[in-house]
Amino acid sequence: MKEATSVVNASAVAAKKKLSSQFFKKGIIIGLLSGLTYGMFSAFLTLGMSKGVWADWYGDNTGGLSTFVIVFIVGALGSAVNDICSAVWALLNVGLKGKLGDFFRTINTTPGRMIMLAALLGGPIANVSYVVGIQLAGSMAIPITALCPAIGAILGRVLYKQELNKRMTVGIIICVAASVMIGSVGIGGDAADSVVLGLIIAFVAALGWGFEGVIAGYGSAMIDTEIGITIRQVTSGLANLLILLPILGMVEGNAMLSFKLAGQAFTSGPAMIWFAVSGFVAFISFMWWYKANSMTGAALGMATNGTYSFFGPLSCWLLLGVIGGMEGWGLSVIEWTAAIMMAAGILVIAMNPMDLFNKKEEILNEAA
Repeated sequence: MKEATSVVNASAVAAKKKLSSQFFKKGIIIGLLSGLTYGMFSAFLTLGMSKGVWADWYGDNTGGLSTFVIVFIVGALGSAVNDICSAVWALLNVGLKGKLGDFFRTINTTPGRMIMLAALLGGPIANVSYVVGIQLAGSMAIPITALCPAIGAILGRVLYKQELNKRMTVGIIICVAASVMIGSVGIGGDAADSVVLGLIIAFVAALGWGFEGVIAGYGSAMIDTEIGITIRQVTSGLANLLILLPILGMVEGNAMLSFKLAGQAFTSGPAMIWFAVSGFVAFISFMWWYKANSMTGAALGMATNGTYSFFGPLSCWLLLGVIGGMEGWGLSVIEWTAAIMMAAGILVIAMNPMDLFNKKEEILNEAA
C-alpha cells in the first residue's frame, strides 16, 4: 500500500514539474514575442507617419509649419494617435470579455491611480520622446531607449532600497557601453545635429519608462493585467491628446494649432490604416509583456521584452528599408553589435544567464 502511494506521489511530482517547465517555456516565448511585436510597432508607427498628411508635414509641403512644430508637436501627435488607436483596441478587448465595468471601477482605486501615474510618465514623456527620437535619429534611437531596465534597476535601488548586486551592475555597464557605441556613431563628425538631439531625446524616453516600470510594478501586481493595460493606454492617449499637445501649442504661440493638426491626422485615411495596425501591435505587445511577467517573473519578463532593442532596428530595416525602399534605415556593424549587446545587458540585469542553461538541463532530465 505504501509502495503504491509512493509511486502515485512520485508521478504527481513529476507531472507537476513537467507542467511547470512547460509553463516557464511558454512564458519565455510570450516574452520574446512581446519584444518582437514592440519592434514591429516601431516600424508600423514610423510607416504611418510617412503617409498621407504626414508626408506633407515631413516633406517639402510643410504648410508653413515651424521646425518646433514639425519636430515636437507633430512627433507628439504621432504618439497620441497611436495610443488612442491602441486604447480603442484595449477597450474592445475588455468589452468583448465582459470586463468593461471592472475597468471603470478599477480606475478609482489605489492600484488604478498608480497605473495612471505610470502612464503619464510612460505616455506623454517616454512614448513621445521615443517617437521624436526615432524621427530624428532613426533606428539608432531604439537601443538607447532600451536603457530603461538599467535605469529601473538603479531607481529601484535608490527609491525602494531594492537589490543591486554585482551581476546587475555588470549588466548596467554592458548597456551603458552599448549606448556609448551607438552614441559614438551618432555624434561622429559626419552626423547631423538632428541625430545627436534624437539620441538625447531617446534617453529621456529611457528615463520615463524606467520611472514607469518602478511605479507600475506596484499597481499592476494587484489588478487584472488586461484592465491595467487598458487603463495605461487610455490614460496615455488622452493625456497626449488633451494635455501635452495643447501645452506644446501654447509654447509655439497657438494652442489651437495642435487640435487643427490632430483633426487633419485623424482624417488622413492612408496614414490611419497604418496607425490602426501600429496601435493594435502596441496593445498586443503590452498584453504579452504583462502575461510574460506573470508566467516567468518580472525580471525575466523584463529581459525578454527588452529584446526590442534588437527587434526594433531589425523591423525598421526590413519593413521601411528593404520592403518600403526608404533611405536611412540601415545600421552599421557597430550599431548592430551594440543592439545585441544591449539585449544581452538587459538579460544580465534581469537574471543570471546560467539559470537558462540550468533550466534547460532540468527540462531534459525530466523528459528522459
